[in-house]
Amino acid sequence: MKPDIHPVYQTATVHCACGNSWQTRSTSKDIHTDICSSCHPFFTGRQKLVDTAGRVERFRQKWGNPAEPAAATTEE
Repeated sequence: MKPDIHPVYQTATVHCACGNSWQTRSTSKDIHTDICSSCHPFFTGRQKLVDTAGRVERFRQKWGNPAEPAAATTEE
């Protein structure tokens, strides 16, 4: 292995947007993240819908709840 080519592996602090933080090891000293296991809907069981610039609402207005699909017509 060549000497002096590997990055420094050090203790890093991870900070989540929810306020949670923990220690891990990384080449970066501080890591900032938007979501973690204490605020992610999969782990918490809470539904959290992130609507960026009203895209979800515009989609619902455009497509709405489609009417019930037409029943299969049988020709007699």
